[in-house]
Amino acid sequence: MPKKKQSKKKSRIKKVVLLVVAIAFVAIIVTLLVLNNLSTERKLLAVSDSLITKQEKLEEKFTSKGYTLENPNIIVDPYDNSPLTALVIFETKDSVAPKVTIKGKDKLTTYTHEFEKRTTHYLPIYGLYPGKENTIVIECGEEKQELKIKTDALPEDFILPTSVEKEESKLTNDLYFFTPSSSGYTCAYDVNGDVRWYLTNTATWEINRLENGHLLVSTERLINQPYYLTGLYEMDMLGKIYVEYSLPGGYHHDYYEMPNGNILVASDNFTNGEGTVEDYIVELDRKSGNIVKEINLKDILNTEDGKSENWVEYDWFHNNSVWYDEKTNSITLSGRHQDAVINIDYDTEKLNWIIGDPTNWSEEYQKYFFKPVGKDFEWQWSQHAAMITPEGYVFIFDNGNNKSKEKEEYVSAEDSYSRGVMYKIDTDNMTIEQVFEYGKERGSEFYSPYISDVDYLDKDHYIIHSGGIVYVDGKNSNQPAGLAGADKLVSDTVELLNDKVIFEIKLPTNNYRVEKMPLYGNDNFALGKGEKKGSLGKTKVDTTRFGFITNAKDIDKEYKSHEISIKNEEDRLEIKGRFKRGVEVKAILYKNGIIKEYNIPISKKPYTAMCVDIFTEEENKNGIVVTKYINKEDLSGKYSLYLQINDTIYKTGKYIEE
Repeated sequence: MPKKKQSKKKSRIKKVVLLVVAIAFVAIIVTLLVLNNLSTERKLLAVSDSLITKQEKLEEKFTSKGYTLENPNIIVDPYDNSPLTALVIFETKDSVAPKVTIKGKDKLTTYTHEFEKRTTHYLPIYGLYPGKENTIVIECGEEKQELKIKTDALPEDFILPTSVEKEESKLTNDLYFFTPSSSGYTCAYDVNGDVRWYLTNTATWEINRLENGHLLVSTERLINQPYYLTGLYEMDMLGKIYVEYSLPGGYHHDYYEMPNGNILVASDNFTNGEGTVEDYIVELDRKSGNIVKEINLKDILNTEDGKSENWVEYDWFHNNSVWYDEKTNSITLSGRHQDAVINIDYDTEKLNWIIGDPTNWSEEYQKYFFKPVGKDFEWQWSQHAAMITPEGYVFIFDNGNNKSKEKEEYVSAEDSYSRGVMYKIDTDNMTIEQVFEYGKERGSEFYSPYISDVDYLDKDHYIIHSGGIVYVDGKNSNQPAGLAGADKLVSDTVELLNDKVIFEIKLPTNNYRVEKMPLYGNDNFALGKGEKKGSLGKTKVDTTRFGFITNAKDIDKEYKSHEISIKNEEDRLEIKGRFKRGVEVKAILYKNGIIKEYNIPISKKPYTAMCVDIFTEEENKNGIVVTKYINKEDLSGKYSLYLQINDTIYKTGKYIEE
């Protein structure tokens, strides 16, 4: 055979051999992948329904067919979230505007509301008393129907007022809405101190009504310890969620609805590697849920300036309020850990002014401080809830911690006081005058070293809420309830009209904020699926590699010893466990030879490397509970779930499918 033909034949044989080898290799890889998956995947990790998904299922029974005013469909607590509400459903031949009366104990606790004209009626009933048969009157033109609606008693751990004082002639039948800090429920009390509304899911921080009449409250889901939440719910008083807004940096403390409908939110940036918190503001577009503006306070202020006793490197500013003033197109923020209320231009984000003691601030910032004028002037300390009033005054809750930046001049908690204070500022001459205060005359009994609120109801009509009064061994404490080992808590809320107290309610707990609002807003109930807007963002993958997991051990024993729990939420995985300092823990997602590793730091502050964790003796012995959230935004397909503890990989026997 000619050499040329032999060479071609050998070449063909070589190609065939290579092809066979390649096919065999691929077959081996596929087999290993399949075997690897089969060896670990025993059960799909069930997905926990979100509140929006749950309410969609509940609405399937909200029918009006066959129901009349004489025989309505009555659903108490229709969304399993707001026990002192009901939905009354019926149809009428003619289009009528039903008028509802919820009977109370007296005139100030009886509520009426007229609904829009319709033939099919879904009437949300609010303000029911707990644990009793409530009387509701519905009038449809000439027809009138009296209904009896029975509610369950309050939970055993519900917190009730210890005292209520009121001047009825000066009051309206609005409710006082409270959000909890230490313990309790988001709830509303009437002027008698009776509970007339509450939520069973945890909603903290600010509670207020939007222009569309809906409430805006926090979600119940943490994004990071200790209190950073995934975002906000736009809901009605029935507890129906119309929109869930998710933010990559979550939400804490406060928000503000802008004139254009967007929401300014106190947020965080956990992904920028800077390791600080509560120094980040975002503007949330209501239509899309996207972030359209970001303000990083480290670009505006020196983090080392104006330190208060509570200043720490990772929480140097501690922003606890957000307020937009349309007249000056500016944003006012409250930095507790610098004893500073600052104002910045909305467009340029440049600093306009600072209210506070200028001690320990750099020379470059001195020009932004005001010069006090007038009598009886005092600066504010560790303040909360800074706002701009219609008169242009700055209204603040002055917590009053220490009353100095110099340690040798600190005032003790027993000798201190908190107050609502209002300042008149002149930005041309940079002067400041104190024009109102309440609380100083109350002394230490009104002293709240943290949280608290002020509200402007009308000219000379205010709410002053000292929500964080803490006692340890019968003495006032300078520390929040969670740190002080408190044996007595007090929340003291005062309503003032023309400098006179017309209402005061005390509760044996600590509450973050109080808002006085009517029972019914201008919102209209509507059936339909709630929307999800925004995003939690993509979770950083610490290591991505190709390979197989063939030596994984069973995790059953570790589940118990480390108190491991794994929750599959609609938009993320939650992995929780108890571990000691120094243990290396990773969550692993495996799919088709791709291994994604997510580090789980054993830290009380996993978002920062700047802080030295201080563990108690018990925590060093037993470890701490840590949580890792893995967002699903960039996940697709089927993933097997593993955990690695030090050098050992454990198979959970679970998989997720996206």
